[in-house]
Amino acid sequence: MPDTNRPDLTSLAADGPAAADGRLPLIGLDKAELAALAVDMGEKPFRGTQLFQWIYSRGARSFDDMTDISKAFRTRLADTFTLDRPVIAQEQLSEDGTRKWLHAFTDGQKAEAVLIPEDDRGTLCISSQVGCTLTCRFCHTGTQRLVRNLTPGEIIGQIMVARDALDEWPTPKDDSRRITNIVLMGMGEPLYNFDAVKKAMQIVMAGDGISISRHRITLSTSGVVPEIARCGDELRVNLAISLHAGTDEVRSQIMPINKKYPLKDLMEACATYPGASNARRITFEYVMLKDINDSEADARALVDLVKDVHCKFNLIPFNPWPGTPYECSDKKTIERFQSVLTDAGLTCPIRTPRGRDILAACGQLKTDSEKLSAKERRAQAEEVWAEKEAELG
Repeated sequence: MPDTNRPDLTSLAADGPAAADGRLPLIGLDKAELAALAVDMGEKPFRGTQLFQWIYSRGARSFDDMTDISKAFRTRLADTFTLDRPVIAQEQLSEDGTRKWLHAFTDGQKAEAVLIPEDDRGTLCISSQVGCTLTCRFCHTGTQRLVRNLTPGEIIGQIMVARDALDEWPTPKDDSRRITNIVLMGMGEPLYNFDAVKKAMQIVMAGDGISISRHRITLSTSGVVPEIARCGDELRVNLAISLHAGTDEVRSQIMPINKKYPLKDLMEACATYPGASNARRITFEYVMLKDINDSEADARALVDLVKDVHCKFNLIPFNPWPGTPYECSDKKTIERFQSVLTDAGLTCPIRTPRGRDILAACGQLKTDSEKLSAKERRAQAEEVWAEKEAELG
């Protein structure tokens, strides 16, 4: 049962449900919030900076690890707060080295993250929502309706779990670390949860936080036009657009969001994206769907469409998932399509599918989470934390 004698610090805790024992999450608080929390607990503001560094730069799993903070303050923190990450409900390893984690959050809801290791980098693909509010026809996640947004702490927690798994704490300036890049390309539409994404990524970019440069972070959107400029102004990370068609007719068929934000509006937002230049181009993601968007005429339409945008393309062979009605374009068709774009001077690599055998490739992520009643959420949360307590002995 929660301790009723604890001070009421709910307003200073991170967003998100409490642990089963009533303690509140700290992961997700920024430096200013941690300083305010310290002051509210009778400490000096600089304690907030210490907490920030212990949590995000050193990856502390226990308040006992924070050796430059007084034992009395650590005890009070541990009585009220938790440093718990999401629980790994399942981990899968692909034959190509790709790793997928199914994260269970405090309320029992789940989202997936994928680590794609390469010789010169390690890219962690993280989720911003449980499910997705969009219904892109070719995307497995799009068949799962939106359950809820993830909190800043749950977004950051996916990165922290990966660093735990790879034993990468503390390595704030270690260029050899295996997680070098973050892409918001997992479950959900990041721009429909922008405030949480922004706060999480600001903590990730902080030099005394997780310390990943904004130039190594990419946000992928299906085209939420009103939020694109805001993303560039307030976050200034790399932008990727899930495009997948060069005409409104085709795009509206496979991406219903196009009916609300058609290509003309989307291209205007891309052409004026803050910071976009030849040196920092917008990436257009393009899934190759057999007999849907893969003709040479489709490629020529793309050339005309993006003529005013500093951009490059990623051609993505369609990754099948159970029940999909779509097929991947064949290799010759994809190569002909690529030739039209490259002949027009556009950079246009064909992405090598990764993690297909564990449904970890682009467009394949989905969980069994669904909207639940309050009673069902409590029961699911109790099950998650019972499993965690059993693991910890």
